Amino acid sequence: MVEKKTQTAKKTVTGLPVNTEAALCYLGFWVTGLIFLLVEKDNKLIRFHALQSLVTFAPLMMLAIFPVVRWVLAPFVWLGIFVIWLVCIVKAFQGEEFKLPLVGDFVKKQLK
Repeated sequence: MVEKKTQTAKKTVTGLPVNTEAALCYLGFWVTGLIFLLVEKDNKLIRFHALQSLVTFAPLMMLAIFPVVRWVLAPFVWLGIFVIWLVCIVKAFQGEEFKLPLVGDFVKKQLK
């Protein structure tokens, strides 16, 4: 589900534009999501993307370390993670509040 948001607060902690900071939430997978979640206190769009990055990629990375997944399914798992990662970066840079299935609604509830 895609929801276009116009941000009233254009200020960010880093001084970067909102869309750039939102895209950076995904750049280092869950690590940058955690960093921006802790640093950014006011901007709801950035906090949404930061938490979605954390909730999405931390479990996927843990899944990828299981032996069966690592040896048999690794190419498919990593391809799926890459596609999700790329889509999230593009949508965040476009300023969209792109909700991933299963995760997006959970994240939205946590931020209220």
